[in-house]
Amino acid sequence: MSDAVQSSFRRAVRFVAIANLAYFGIEFAVAQALGSVSLFADSVDFLEDASVNFLILAALNWPPRRRAQVGMALALILLAPAIATLWTAWRNLTDPHPPDAVALSLTGLGALAVNLTCAFALARYRKIEGSLSKAAFLSARNDAIANVAIIAAGLTTLVAQTIWPDLVVGLAIALMNAGAAREVWEAARKEQREAAP
Repeated sequence: MSDAVQSSFRRAVRFVAIANLAYFGIEFAVAQALGSVSLFADSVDFLEDASVNFLILAALNWPPRRRAQVGMALALILLAPAIATLWTAWRNLTDPHPPDAVALSLTGLGALAVNLTCAFALARYRKIEGSLSKAAFLSARNDAIANVAIIAAGLTTLVAQTIWPDLVVGLAIALMNAGAAREVWEAARKEQREAAP
């Protein structure tokens, strides 16, 4: 990667990290107020994305073998929201109350705007810097997909007044994060093999 491209990638990653950290605070507060599994899963994912991108910033100038190790660590970090979501889903199953559908949809719409902006900022770099850029791009892309599902869950809850749309979307987000973790792990392993003497 040339110095100019790396500098541009660094700026994009810094922007994405700050945007994710800011929206984490908003979405986590709304998730707690509504008792929403899908918003909780997505808010934890925003925090994970901020952490991933700050870690990528730190690792950009490291040698390939060390970057591959960071990629493996990022794959494990991607699993954290899945575990937290399972706990929240269990808690909501034992005390079922559907979240406010309008607030759920509006918060999902705000999250979609943030994640689409981040995904577009990272799209041109997704194949340039191995597992690091792949982790950043996949996180933003998966979050945008999840946000569309959250908005749909909110609209369905408005009609049906049940916890199930929110619960199903929350668990689907957890599965998507697990799939992204696998992809990043595989990219990091490939980098590690290529960097081996």
